[in-house]
Amino acid sequence: MTGNDQPGRADTLRPTESAGDRVSTLSKRSALQVLTAREREVLRVLAAGESNRVLSRRLGIAERTVKAHLTNITRKLGLRSRVEAVLLSMEWKDELRPDRPDSDTW
Repeated sequence: MTGNDQPGRADTLRPTESAGDRVSTLSKRSALQVLTAREREVLRVLAAGESNRVLSRRLGIAERTVKAHLTNITRKLGLRSRVEAVLLSMEWKDELRPDRPDSDTW
């Protein structure tokens, strides 16, 4: 075991692995299609790194609803944490833009 290896940490992202790589079996478009419009909106604003309370105020929904959406997003996309969801939202920011011409067809 090297100095950087930690027992029980095999499930974390490797430095060369992006959150998008975790969704490798799906294309971005098909991955986003499994999310509801509201889940995509939550994923989009998640990139700002704000707390659930701030996100709930921004979206006009309850904080508990934000938590439910985040749980659904991580489950549907096979992510392990909110951090991975944030990284994914930053990586996919162009695909999550609400003004995309095809964004209403998902």
